[in-house]
Parts: sequence; C-alpha cells; structure tokens
Amino acid sequence: MERNTGLIVAMDVTRMDCAVEIAGEVAECVDAIKVGYPLVLSEGLSVLSRLADYAPVIADFKVADIPNTDELICEQVFKAGASGVIVHGFTGEDSLKACIGVARRYDGDIYVVSEMSHPGGARYFQPIADEIASMAYEFGATGIVAPATRPERVKHLRSIIGDGLSIISPGVGAQGGKASDVIAAGANWIIVGRSIYNSENPKETAMELVTGIGI
Repeated sequence: MERNTGLIVAMDVTRMDCAVEIAGEVAECVDAIKVGYPLVLSEGLSVLSRLADYAPVIADFKVADIPNTDELICEQVFKAGASGVIVHGFTGEDSLKACIGVARRYDGDIYVVSEMSHPGGARYFQPIADEIASMAYEFGATGIVAPATRPERVKHLRSIIGDGLSIISPGVGAQGGKASDVIAAGANWIIVGRSIYNSENPKETAMELVTGIGI
C-alpha cells in the first residue's frame, strides 16, 4: 500500500450502494478502504472487488484459526480482490506464517493485530502485544495494528518493530483518538470509520483528517 494521505477509511456500513457512494466521494483522500464482516456478510465477497475500483481494500476479518483454515480464508479474500488482510497473532506462529504465505502468492499484505482500540482491548492484549509485534516482524508481515486511542502504546510498539513494518491505527474520531498524536507516535496510517461515513459531507471530513495527519 502506497502512503500518500495517511488515511484509511473503515467502511463499516451494511449496504453496497452506500459503500460505493462513500468510496467515490473519498477516493482521492484515502490510501485504502478497510472492509469488515458487517458489509461482507450483508453483500457478499463481491463487495471487495467493487470497492477496489476506488482504492486498495484491506479485509478486516481478524483471521484467527488453525493454519489450514487461515490459509483457506486468506486465499478466498485475496481472490475476491482484497490487497490486504488483518489477522490475529495470538493463534501462534504457524497460523501467522500460513497467512503470510498466501499473501506472498498474491503479492498482498498481512497486518497483525497487536492491540485493539476499544477500552477492553488492553486487558488481554497488552500482556502479549510485544510478543505479537516481534513475531509479526520476525516472519515478515507487512505491519501491525496498534490503537490510536493509546498513542503511548503505538510509540512503544514502534520501538519493538523499528522501521521495518508499517503501523495502521484505528480509533481516531468516534473513539477519541487524535490523528496528529498517533502519527507523531509512529503510526503510518490512521483508520477512521464513523466520523467519515456518518458525516453529512464525507469528502470534507476526510480532507480535514488528512490535514490533521500533516504528511
């Protein structure tokens, strides 16, 4: 994924027509579109290729299973048009390596969740976040997911992975994170959903966020 604006839009809507309309409005302001289960379960995997017409698509499926199942999931997602997949690391190195292996066949990206952005996301993740980040680095993931709601954690995790991996960071906007803080802490991209897709003017909101990123 090429870094131009530093902004990824999280398309957590449930209708194809709504997602396509928003994607068209914000395409010039974002480097990627993150799609999760709500939209795919509602509209099917074809939504990935449809949105890929506007920007690279990251499938936020937080893949977390045995290696064979992980491999099958990633295979289907990349075939459907995604450029990247978000996976969990707590299932272990063999599961992570399976995901990375598929991504390499498709010239795609794997982002490993180190810590989630909601309040409860710190309780169980923080004790293992360092190990997950180190594992992501060791086995050649594209990057990690770190919480914009806790910039000090982004800074800490950046110190573990160095400059070799990217950090994509959710939690700006509705969850309270501030774009400039998390970028200063070491994130490459911020991920913003509700503040954009619930806005009366998604493009204007996206442009304001890009200004706040200040690349």
